[in-house]
Amino acid sequence: MTEVTFEIVERIGNIGPVRDNGWAKSLNRISWNGGPIKWDIREFSPDMQRMSKGITLTDSEMQSIIELLANRF
Repeated sequence: MTEVTFEIVERIGNIGPVRDNGWAKSLNRISWNGGPIKWDIREFSPDMQRMSKGITLTDSEMQSIIELLANRF
């Protein structure tokens, strides 16, 4: 099994409250395995070393979400 590496390039902020165990869902800019920086939404442990399953988005995908939400609200 290949090891997955990541670098949190920019922490944008938490989405919702921090849970009792310290984990929090957050929006970050992350480079996975040295690749291009992407938008990332997932829960991280307090030390930011463990994570849940999440979603990564390219800049164009994030722009599409922003436009969809702008039209909705």
